[in-house]
Amino acid sequence: MDLGAGVRRKKTLARCLEYDLIRHAGAPQGLPNRWSFRKNAAMRIAPESLLLALTLGAPTAGALDAYDETLQLQGVTFRVHCDNGASLNTLTLTPSGLEIDNTPVSAEVDGVVTGAEVADLNADGSPEVYVYVTSAGSGSYGSLAAWSANKKKSLSMIHLPDLAEDPVHGRGYMGHDELAVAGHYLVRSFPVYEEGNTNAAPTGGIRQLQYRLEPGEAAWQLVIDRSVKLE
Repeated sequence: MDLGAGVRRKKTLARCLEYDLIRHAGAPQGLPNRWSFRKNAAMRIAPESLLLALTLGAPTAGALDAYDETLQLQGVTFRVHCDNGASLNTLTLTPSGLEIDNTPVSAEVDGVVTGAEVADLNADGSPEVYVYVTSAGSGSYGSLAAWSANKKKSLSMIHLPDLAEDPVHGRGYMGHDELAVAGHYLVRSFPVYEEGNTNAAPTGGIRQLQYRLEPGEAAWQLVIDRSVKLE
């Protein structure tokens, strides 16, 4: 199944992020104190090339085939399915290997599913599944549908905060973002738009947000651990 250039670009970015983040690893989990991104130094691809990849060639609704992938980690299997046939779609996640409840769960997503990964960000021995969604239209806003296998017994949702409600880290955000697992973190990268920028020509560089996974009152929460600005 060919998921298109947008998916291949996302996977390439994920490999680049994971390589760079793990390459500097010095702490038992995650990133060391001297973790940094410097232009044309710590990254295998130049920031301007990453900016071009984030801005151009985003998928449009109906442009991708149905997404269907089965992922496995730590004895738990997740089948991710989405028809990708419209601007709004229904994502279905079917788990197997959980001790109590393997009932499929569904969620309406704004856009098309372009990728999925399994990970254990909090290193608790139970996996999570992260499903990446890109909206239709010129903004190509990225979103996340994610679940954690609580002690390998049942699923609970993982919440990613809305950047539109974050005046600090969301400043200049107008979509074109990419999401990828990198070590024990989820990393979100997007071009920063300055006042007067057109959709196709952001001039504010690239912001990368690094999230860690923490328990919340009603659901797991992805919390910003670090923010890096690439000029």
